[in-house]
Amino acid sequence: MKYGSTRGGVRDLTFEEALFTGYACDGGILLPQQIPSVPIETLKSWKDLSFVELAKKIVPYFISEEEIPAPDLNELLDKAYGTFSCPEIAPVASLKDDVTILELFHGKTWAFKDLALSCVGQFINYFCSRSKTHYTVIVGTSGDTGSAAIEAVRGLKWVDIIVLLPRGRTSYVQEKQMTTATDKNVHVFRVDGTSDDLDLIIKPVFLDEDFQKKYHLTSINSINWSRIMVQIVHYFYAYLKMCDDCGRPVEIAVPTGACGNVTSGCIAAKMGLPIRLVCAVTCNDIVSRTIASGDFSMAPDVTPTLAPAMDIQIPYNMERIWYIFSEGDTALVSGLMAQFEKNGSVKVPDELAKKISSVIVDTFVATDDDVKATMLKIWKDNSYQICPHTSTAVAYHLGQRKKNDMKTPRICIATASVAKFQEAVKAAGVPVQQDERVTALQNMDTKYEDMEKGEDWEKLLRKKIVEINA
Repeated sequence: MKYGSTRGGVRDLTFEEALFTGYACDGGILLPQQIPSVPIETLKSWKDLSFVELAKKIVPYFISEEEIPAPDLNELLDKAYGTFSCPEIAPVASLKDDVTILELFHGKTWAFKDLALSCVGQFINYFCSRSKTHYTVIVGTSGDTGSAAIEAVRGLKWVDIIVLLPRGRTSYVQEKQMTTATDKNVHVFRVDGTSDDLDLIIKPVFLDEDFQKKYHLTSINSINWSRIMVQIVHYFYAYLKMCDDCGRPVEIAVPTGACGNVTSGCIAAKMGLPIRLVCAVTCNDIVSRTIASGDFSMAPDVTPTLAPAMDIQIPYNMERIWYIFSEGDTALVSGLMAQFEKNGSVKVPDELAKKISSVIVDTFVATDDDVKATMLKIWKDNSYQICPHTSTAVAYHLGQRKKNDMKTPRICIATASVAKFQEAVKAAGVPVQQDERVTALQNMDTKYEDMEKGEDWEKLLRKKIVEINA
């Protein structure tokens, strides 16, 4: 398996090279040059596998035996998932009104990012320990990615991590999970801006090829292919949990921000998995507009909502989705992105939009009122709590059920534990349950630096990178 850039300027990278690449030097992001196929008979043979067993079947499609031998890869996956609080890794909750939820929040930081990043951390440690090369990981986060990335690499000998978070635009618990990581190899900046602003700081640093190579920079948010790769597993797992007869379609409702999770679902579909995807978003609805009408254009501002991890106006993984459904047309993708980066707006060609809509079959824009009402209903009907992001997907399901649109079984992705969003719980009128993990965070020491408006944020980031590598 080899990897290349969505814009065509980088090709034939190994998995190891892809793992340690953030943005490619041509400005694109990486994907496999060929997407493998899973025959229906193979899918049927996986029906009764555990989550970890399934991961051991799917991940080797993307990592050659020459790079990570099977015994080593299996050991890395066992170590990654051995940190989860639930042996099932991703249990399924069946509630009233045919609400079915895939719980992806049983990792160390209580969010779905743990499923992939726990593995990515193991991969990084494996290669760094072998080569004795130090890497600096840079992550911009809208909420959950930062803490999961920190947890994946904290304390590692050959890795330092720099996390930039949008100050005041994450939940209290999300920020505390990041700022209480006091390990020597962890460096956190609270930036007085939006999550989209963070990308504008980080991308130029990666595109400075000499600087990037000198300081061995990489990223493990959804820019990094390996995270997209591991997330493919939970789509296969969700399908197999929902489908008695392999081959029939299953719909998966996905709370959507930068589109990393949905991209993994699109790749799973291209591999032959019979799924239909729904993108649930907040009022920051660029993804919904793009899927519905081809209008990929930024709004003037990012509007804070009760689901902060989804408050995004630059869903950079849309570039990967265009590549996937254009059959790897790098000239098309490069042209679309050049126009978007110049004007903040581009029209997706109708033919490409049609291909995307064959897999991403619908979108749903959830207001804060929708989120609160759904959180409250699920609590009243089931004594079960969902986070505000998960609520966007469940709100879609409940709306479709009212229309009697239940021809296809549907499962909703639960992206995070409700314990991370106590502000939203209170706003929804749901009782806040005492969680000893949150109490422990409140009493921990913190370590962070602030980036204030008017400062040169890119310069501050570069300075920190140089200091780490001095």
